[in-house]
Amino acid sequence: MDVMDRIKSAVEENPVIIFMKGTPQLPQCGFSSRTAQALMECGEEFAYVNILTDPEIFENLPRFANWPTFPQVYVDGELIGGCDITLEMHEKGELQPMIKDAKNKNA
Repeated sequence: MDVMDRIKSAVEENPVIIFMKGTPQLPQCGFSSRTAQALMECGEEFAYVNILTDPEIFENLPRFANWPTFPQVYVDGELIGGCDITLEMHEKGELQPMIKDAKNKNA
C-alpha cells in the first residue's frame, strides 16, 4: 500500500488520531507531549502513529494535508491542526465535545 493511502486509511478508520513523535505514554518532543496530554484530558480513546518509527509517514505526512509540522491531530477525518490549535481548542472547551461527537458518530 502506498504511504499516502496508508495515511488516508489511518485518518478515515480512526475517529480521533494523532501523528506524533513518540507515543502518548512516551512522547519524544514537547509539542507532541502537550498535544497528547490535551487529548487524554478529553477522556476519550484516540489512536496514534509514532512517526519516528515510520520514516515514510514522517517524510510524507506534511504533503497529506499541506501541514508542515508535527504533531498533527485529525478528528472525524479532518485535520484540526497541530499543538497550538489543539491546546487552544482544549482551553476554550471546544476539543472535548468535538472528540465526543466524532466518537459517537463512529460507535
